[in-house]
Amino acid sequence: MKRRAIVLNGAFDPLTFDEAVDAIFKALHTGVRGWVCTVNVATLMAMRKNPQLQSFVERALLVVADGQPIVWCARLFGGRLPERVTGIDLIDALCRRAAAEGTRVYLLGSTPPLVVRAIGRLRERHPGLIVGGSDGHFPLEQSAERAEAIRSRSIDLLFVGMGTPRQERYIEANWDRLGVGIAIGIGGSLDVLAGARLRARPWMGRAGLEWLVRMAQEPRRLTPRYLVTNTMFCLLIGRALLARAKRWLLGS
Repeated sequence: MKRRAIVLNGAFDPLTFDEAVDAIFKALHTGVRGWVCTVNVATLMAMRKNPQLQSFVERALLVVADGQPIVWCARLFGGRLPERVTGIDLIDALCRRAAAEGTRVYLLGSTPPLVVRAIGRLRERHPGLIVGGSDGHFPLEQSAERAEAIRSRSIDLLFVGMGTPRQERYIEANWDRLGVGIAIGIGGSLDVLAGARLRARPWMGRAGLEWLVRMAQEPRRLTPRYLVTNTMFCLLIGRALLARAKRWLLGS
């Protein structure tokens, strides 16, 4: 495995999208269990305030950059990330390969009608895909029961879309019960798959503006979050640039 690229408090695997897909299936083929984290700016900033989330990401089998600003800024810290590896694109690519190889997939998250719709759309796109799922709106006391139900299906690849940090807490707390090969937190991607949320156009993603589309669809909930996280990220990157310039001026 290549050396991880450091961006602030995050350590990212410098993989292309296709390399990330290959790495996940290599783990499945060799029986290596673990979780994969797709980290964007909002998650990276949340990690700074949440030690449990920071630890969860640090212990991930793979950590990929689900945000163009992270890719851009990797060079400031002496590393390099070849491209974004977004969670929603991973779902589609992994399910395509899962359909070809007979890999068992499960979706956990969103609401009952939306998870059913997401399953249907994945089956339409990838004929032969073995996929099941259930919603993510359940009380805490049912967490173990949900995990045991997933284990009984002998699931290889689990996508958990409950939002950060709930999805990470769920995976960690129920890891042994779940018994899955690979688990991936995917935030609100199930809603996008089901057609309940719009996704930004590709050029917006490449320009680092995907968050604007999300914010426009949920302004009351997301505007304060993005204002805080984006501002914090820019300030921390600015501080890192100043420190780098200072080191250069001092010749160290």
